[in-house]
Amino acid sequence: MRGGKGSGFPVRVPRVGVAAEHADCCHKMNSLRKGAVAAQRGSAVGGCGACVVLIAKHNPKTEEVTEFTASSCLTLLYNINFCSIITTEGLGNSRDGFHAVLERMSGFHASQCGFCTPGMCMSIFTSLINADKSKRPEPPKGFSKLKVSEAEKAFSGNLCRCTGYRPIVDACKSFASDVDLEDLGLNIFWKKGDRNRDVSELPSYTLGGGVCTFPDFLKAELKSSLDHLNNPYIAASREGWYHPRSIKEYYELINSSFFSDSVKVVVGNTSSGVPGYKDQDLYSKYIDIGGILELSNILRMESGFEIGAATPISRTIEILEEECESISSPNGSVVFRKLANHMSKVATPFVRNTASIGGNIVLAQKFPFPSDIATILLGAGATVCLQAVAERRQITLEEFLEQPPIDATTLLLSIFIPHWISDSGTNTSLLFETCRAAPRPLGNAVSYVNCAFLGHASVDEQSDTLVLSNMRLAFGAYGTEHAIRAKKVEEFLTGKALTALVVLGAIKLLRETVVPMEGTSHPEYRVSAAVGFLFSFLSPLSKGIQEPGKSLGSSSADSADTDDVREAVYVDDIPSPKNCLYGEFIYNTRPLAYAKSIKFKSSLASEKLISFVSAKDIPSGGQNIGSSFTFGDEPLFGYPIAEYAGQALGIVIAETQRYADMAAKQVIIEYDSEDLSPPIITVEQAVEKSSYFDVPPELYPKEVGDVSKGMAEADHKIPSTEVKLASEYYFYMETQTALAVPDEDNTLVVYSSSQYPELAQSVIARCLGIPFSNVRVITRRVGGGFGGKAFRSFQVATAAALCVYKLRRPVRMYLNRITDMVMIGGRHPVKAHYSVGFKSDGKITALHLDLLINAGISPDASPMIPGTIISSVKKYNWGALSFDIKLCKTNNSSKSVMRAPGDTQGSLIADAVIEHVASVLSVDANSVREKNFHTYDTLQLFYPDSAGETSTYTLHSIFDRAKAGPGRVSVLNDGSIVVEVGGIEIGQGLWTKVQQMTAFALGKLWPDGGESLLERVRVLQADTLNLIQATLQACNMLFDRLKPVLDRLQQQSENVSWDTLISQAMRTGYLAKFLISTLTMELVEIDLLTGAITLIRGDLVYDCGKSLNPAVDLGQSTDYSFGLDEGNII
Repeated sequence: MRGGKGSGFPVRVPRVGVAAEHADCCHKMNSLRKGAVAAQRGSAVGGCGACVVLIAKHNPKTEEVTEFTASSCLTLLYNINFCSIITTEGLGNSRDGFHAVLERMSGFHASQCGFCTPGMCMSIFTSLINADKSKRPEPPKGFSKLKVSEAEKAFSGNLCRCTGYRPIVDACKSFASDVDLEDLGLNIFWKKGDRNRDVSELPSYTLGGGVCTFPDFLKAELKSSLDHLNNPYIAASREGWYHPRSIKEYYELINSSFFSDSVKVVVGNTSSGVPGYKDQDLYSKYIDIGGILELSNILRMESGFEIGAATPISRTIEILEEECESISSPNGSVVFRKLANHMSKVATPFVRNTASIGGNIVLAQKFPFPSDIATILLGAGATVCLQAVAERRQITLEEFLEQPPIDATTLLLSIFIPHWISDSGTNTSLLFETCRAAPRPLGNAVSYVNCAFLGHASVDEQSDTLVLSNMRLAFGAYGTEHAIRAKKVEEFLTGKALTALVVLGAIKLLRETVVPMEGTSHPEYRVSAAVGFLFSFLSPLSKGIQEPGKSLGSSSADSADTDDVREAVYVDDIPSPKNCLYGEFIYNTRPLAYAKSIKFKSSLASEKLISFVSAKDIPSGGQNIGSSFTFGDEPLFGYPIAEYAGQALGIVIAETQRYADMAAKQVIIEYDSEDLSPPIITVEQAVEKSSYFDVPPELYPKEVGDVSKGMAEADHKIPSTEVKLASEYYFYMETQTALAVPDEDNTLVVYSSSQYPELAQSVIARCLGIPFSNVRVITRRVGGGFGGKAFRSFQVATAAALCVYKLRRPVRMYLNRITDMVMIGGRHPVKAHYSVGFKSDGKITALHLDLLINAGISPDASPMIPGTIISSVKKYNWGALSFDIKLCKTNNSSKSVMRAPGDTQGSLIADAVIEHVASVLSVDANSVREKNFHTYDTLQLFYPDSAGETSTYTLHSIFDRAKAGPGRVSVLNDGSIVVEVGGIEIGQGLWTKVQQMTAFALGKLWPDGGESLLERVRVLQADTLNLIQATLQACNMLFDRLKPVLDRLQQQSENVSWDTLISQAMRTGYLAKFLISTLTMELVEIDLLTGAITLIRGDLVYDCGKSLNPAVDLGQSTDYSFGLDEGNII
């Protein structure tokens, strides 16, 4: 968690001598500010919220200050000239004290790895101060005017991958004036069982936030600059940033001679974060049209209202809601209300605050962008006003979307949304509904399909049925160039009495209309969802159709209407050293090929290229190695053969990370696959080619019982049945990153976001051909790992080190999200065939498995996966268990350990078998599960090494038997305690537990038993060369461990090398085996029309033994229940 001084810092962009190439993102400005490290780089596309900051704008005429959140990774510096920015540094620090938001986040254990916490805090803080500006009644002291319902949405769009959302929600709800304090979860402010909770025991909150968001000196500067701001728009030609104040000035710019090269027209610049539409090159000139007043005008008329194209989406939502309140007709506001509701699910609040409604529509017009806004406005009958040089015209949105893509000579000026009402004179009712199906239906996800339905309904008195008229049925995002109206369906429905046969006819016509383009993912589902939404709209109105349940996919269903507070520093927060360069990988796009040549396009981005590093730059005596583990190495570069898509071919070097990322996009690679065998992509191809990795005998799992006998005893058998599990990306908040710095005497220091810095040190040294002692690897903390920062982090650290070795300058690498997901790999895909025998009562007598595991191109840690999969399968008593396992080598990125490695796959297989057996017997699956739970005798049979004692086995023994990382405890002269640990903090609360264990162990010497000792304990990360004090003790311990291994080896061979001894010891290992019992259960609701799933409730029971920190463990366990409406943890 972060902190800093108690106010914002101003952004004043110089008007002279600053090139447009420096019009970089707000994140860069924030990171350049001395001491400011809070805004993190997560997705870099505005999708995660890690870099959210508060931006404050001041209106000198009205003296009004407006605060809103924004993604600093998308916001251009020039766009926030004369604004004030607040990050969590503005909410306090460890020296001056922390703001209540930070303290409550910590006190409710709402932060673990801490990487997402700064963005969370800024979203919450902004919600508080905006709520406090409202005209609501004054809240009780210590509370904000925020409501509980608003608190639950305050950080909408901010992603967390460690903590689980319940403690974050509790921290935010603690500020709400209508909160019931008894409902809040575990925290440090009240003791367990306290019944008389009082807000005074929480960190004090001052109404209004208590922080100056726009300093007086900046207000004074802004006032003095009013004349300057009204000066002509044309800046010095070398600047490259232009800010026209009128449409006339805009066209003067466009028509001028110096606008012949690359130009980008911007308002909020959020389109640069949309996958598939991101900038592919740098721009030499920018035109910011956000300052053209006509593009921000709001014009209200009796027939509707016109909204300027540069109006932010969030402001559009506010206007729609205001219109709803101002309309007296009980049904007249339905269109505006549902439009606002649907728009609130587009992107995230901090993107909607800067994204313009016109920009969204233009993006949908120029590209096949699946815009929700374009679709729902098309359904609402919107029109647009366009300016093409001297001509201005008003056309329908449908006509606008269908015309050829516009260029900079055409401006979208405004959007008109008509006011639809019911006709009381003819007894006609207005109908309007919007729907969307998306991976996350409630927002922040691109839709699979979206639609809007509008029409009037009147009653046919003769048939007592409804008749529809003025129909508008809009569909988009299903794999189409742009949103369309289903006119044939509209014509078919118009004037007909709405019966079941008419609805059926409409659906048939719709299937002919909604046809996804070739190459669209999930085409059948998209069509099915579109049909389901139309059916859900029509069926309640038609005669003879039983009304279906609610459509969970409808975005606007509207019936009648734990870390301690500290200033955490991650690798990317470390200030860049002088002359620092930045690198980005160029990777292979073919599964198996020679990369004959690597060239770059002629472009602005290519001009920023300083150097290119490849396998040819590995020094003499070094190795082409990028990763290593017990079972083998993996090359850093695909040279001379690139063996899989995503393998590194080289590294481009530039002066900024953005330049490096852009330069990498300019690469042109010439491939040759002559004399190469076809690549092996699937496990089936691997079996055909006998392409496998060996699994050491000591790691190969052991079978149980006689499967043939068990099958003979079975009443029923299920023959070979397939179950598959695809791969899964790590999606840690902080992508792979490293900073390498040259040091004296041919040494270097590498700051790596790694879970395994010791092995990173060896890989770097081997690549460079230098002694291990010449490499110092430091890991301060990791912004999420889930296994992906173990062996897969070595590539980035080694690449940065190699660049330093060649260029003799510091080099920083921070992979963008796409590169990270393409190169790093993920969970092992598994294909299994099972045969099972069972009794009529559900008792299983035998199970045989044929497993194909896709390991990718290198062994990594894959030989361990068969054992962990089978260990997970063994959680049930199968009677007898046999298996045939093949670890397949394929031309894919290497798969590695990922949270619960093997256990996830094994659990899926085991429960798939249970569910299948239950289905065959037509009984409840839970009864079959219970029938096949282990007794202690069968537990010993399936887990002979880890069953423990029947009465004494608990999780307490884990802490006694588990292997501990290196550590040192020092008590300083003033009584403070420093604990140096080798474990890596990745969000699992390790350091918090180390602090507590230290206080517990030394608390016997403390008067109050150690309760006050905790604040004196500081935890430090041990680096790879910083364990001198513990060397002697560690060596004695290692000798005692290694001597028995040496004795065994010497019985086989008299001469045993050090490498052989260490290798065998590593294989033997000292990790104790233990079992943990866990049960999860979810209650879900499935919309059979659209496939949308709503999680109603989730329960998790797990035996954690004696928890060192229940709040941290609770947060870890609730991570499984991401997004549940309700859940219980026992």
